[in-house]
Amino acid sequence: MLKYDRKSAKDHARAAMRGIWAAALMPFRDDLAIDEDGFRANIDHWIADLGIDGFFIAGKQGEFYAMSLDERKRCFDLAVSACAGRAQTIMSCSDQNMDVVIELARHAQACGADWIVVHAPVLHFTKAQDETLVRYYETIAGKVDIGIALWSHPDSGYLMSPALCNRLADIETVVAIKYSVPRPMYAELTRLAGDRIIVSTASEEEWLDNILDLGWRLYLCSSPPYLIQTAKDRRMRAYTDLAFAGRADAARRVRDSLDPVRQALRGTRPAEKPHAHQKYWQSLLGQAGGRTRPPMLELTEEEKRITRAAFDACGLVTA
Repeated sequence: MLKYDRKSAKDHARAAMRGIWAAALMPFRDDLAIDEDGFRANIDHWIADLGIDGFFIAGKQGEFYAMSLDERKRCFDLAVSACAGRAQTIMSCSDQNMDVVIELARHAQACGADWIVVHAPVLHFTKAQDETLVRYYETIAGKVDIGIALWSHPDSGYLMSPALCNRLADIETVVAIKYSVPRPMYAELTRLAGDRIIVSTASEEEWLDNILDLGWRLYLCSSPPYLIQTAKDRRMRAYTDLAFAGRADAARRVRDSLDPVRQALRGTRPAEKPHAHQKYWQSLLGQAGGRTRPPMLELTEEEKRITRAAFDACGLVTA
């Protein structure tokens, strides 16, 4: 059951959508079935050991495009159950088919999710798309009461402008946006609509500056919170908390100390194998990584060797 109604959605989001949220990779077994036990174990570790505040479920990191509608719903159910009120959930209902988006949104609301996210769709043969996108999000918002996060990224073939997002922020249940755009664009949207929509982006490297310069309080979100941290080494959590407490210089020192970890992770990732690489890194951390589903590619043994060497040398404390 939702903890808010339509009229209070924005206020509730402002109070509740805070801290470090992570986009969950979905582990698949060798037979390519969902590794439910591994997924539950990951979430428990991410909450109890890493202090992550919320989870973006069945998005691009979660390979939603490779799962059936029933499997996506199952991921929602698993996440709500695994979090058990200890962390929030935002369920990706993105799809090219509007009926699928709405069916997933209704399931998210019914199963106890806190929020949903819907990325801007690919729009074929459309150049002046603003009115279409206003209608798109108004239609979704009219079918469910759960709060909606927008998501604009280059994969759609265009980026929603700050002016358009400012219009969309007027929709009653639109509460946030994951704005995967250059910094001047999300800074402009923060200025235009920061009183009506929570603006965030997936770049961990920009997160501290966005706290300090733009007053952000939500990291929404990608995989670094559980890839560059361990139970013994919670530097992302540490620099975030220092920044929230107004200790900017100390926060910068901790943030900068993670540069070798960032370089090891980024520098060994084959361009066409982001999921396989991150899942292998998870396995090195003792998390459930597992297989990727076609058409995503797996790492070669040489790519694993290079990644393992960089992991061992990056300075991340694992024990």
